[in-house]
Amino acid sequence: MTPAQVRMARAALRLGVRELAQLANVTPATVTRFETEKGGLQHSSAEAIRRALEAEGVQFLEEGAVSAGPGIATKLKPQEDS
Repeated sequence: MTPAQVRMARAALRLGVRELAQLANVTPATVTRFETEKGGLQHSSAEAIRRALEAEGVQFLEEGAVSAGPGIATKLKPQEDS
């Protein structure tokens, strides 16, 4: 589960940071820290966020995986030469 996946999942479910935090039983700062990649996150907090989103119907996919239903995926942009 990546920060981008969490942001997309929240958007798809129309959940705010506070709402997700409440569902996952973590602080809103924990969700924000993970989504913005501005600090460490305990494994238990990450798992709580994942479980909360999955309970709401989100399916997290690894690269190359296929969805069990409608959804979206991101494709990495090729890096430009500097």
